[in-house]
Amino acid sequence: MTDAAELRQRTRDLLAEHPPATTDRLDFLRARFDAGLAWVHYPVGLGGLDAPRALQAVVDAELTAAGAPGNDPRRIGIGLGMAAPTLLAYGSDEVKARFLRPLWTGEEVWCQLFSEPGAGSDLAALGTRAVRDDATGDWTVDGQKVWTSSAHTARWAILIARTDPDLPKHRGITYFVCDMTDPGVEVRPLRQITGEAEFNEVFLTGVRIPDAHRLGETGDGWRVAQTTLMNERVSIGGARIPREGGMIGKAAAVWRDRPELRTHALHRRLLDLWVDAEVARFTGERLRQQLVAGQPGPEGSAMKLAFARLNQAISGLEVELLADDGLLYDDWTMRRPELVDFTGREAGYRYLRSKGNSIEGGTSEVLLNIVAERVLGLPPEPRNDKDVPWKDLAR
Repeated sequence: MTDAAELRQRTRDLLAEHPPATTDRLDFLRARFDAGLAWVHYPVGLGGLDAPRALQAVVDAELTAAGAPGNDPRRIGIGLGMAAPTLLAYGSDEVKARFLRPLWTGEEVWCQLFSEPGAGSDLAALGTRAVRDDATGDWTVDGQKVWTSSAHTARWAILIARTDPDLPKHRGITYFVCDMTDPGVEVRPLRQITGEAEFNEVFLTGVRIPDAHRLGETGDGWRVAQTTLMNERVSIGGARIPREGGMIGKAAAVWRDRPELRTHALHRRLLDLWVDAEVARFTGERLRQQLVAGQPGPEGSAMKLAFARLNQAISGLEVELLADDGLLYDDWTMRRPELVDFTGREAGYRYLRSKGNSIEGGTSEVLLNIVAERVLGLPPEPRNDKDVPWKDLAR
């Protein structure tokens, strides 16, 4: 088994063969992937070395010390955190070989075609249809998706569609990889309260998907989607940040830089939130350690839930700390950004954008049910539609 010493030497060999100061960024990332140092716990030939996940820190430390370039998780987070684990778990060898390398290097951006206007938080009630051509075995997809981050920049999408309306809603769903450049894909911006159109609605009209781009068995898409959803909640709520990093760091900086704005009540609230942020940070570290042993579980839903609540509380406090200055906003211009930058903008942006944290990646209400039933073991809520054919529900 690969150990820390071997990984350290492999990383130094990579740096010697491809000096960061003189190597093109993309060329370096490709070489890193080919050397198995992208995600060391992935299989050999797919950017990894079948090494323990925890040893990724050894590689990252060596590369950071050498000033080596990295990919941008903010821009390709959906690919890294959601698409890649699903491709690895359910994709064919050809699919994994085709998609994982450009996904990791950032050459191809991914988006997620899950949510629909008529399904709301009940994802399994989706109505987008995929019909198989008996002659070719390929699929034709028609429907609409909504709240799709990065659809305007994405090359590929992970997609779930209904393939058998005669089955109950959690069955008869199939999971696909969709080509966003297909002429049947139309992406329209959704302008948000921040002024930006970071999200999109996507219309699918006669989109052709080869059967080779199906992940998992036909009709087993709900089970495949659970891999995506569990990883999504970990990637949203469990990102690694340093002490006093992220949103709490911004609020603390205002407290230190603007003593004239301080009050005893605001100080108490800041201390409470600082402690909560530290608890969340350590909980995230513990969750990542659990990931070393296997796939994420429902605990990721609790982390994502805490992340949303904490972000909204901290951003609200920051606006109050700034008093009149907290009402300022730099730019309401309609634009379609490539990434979300919470800490690179002003307090007003953080306050407005954090409202979406309790919706994206699973609403807080849905996550509370998951935590109650799957973490705490409480009795599930009655679900009268569980065994009813989807076509009867859709009437």
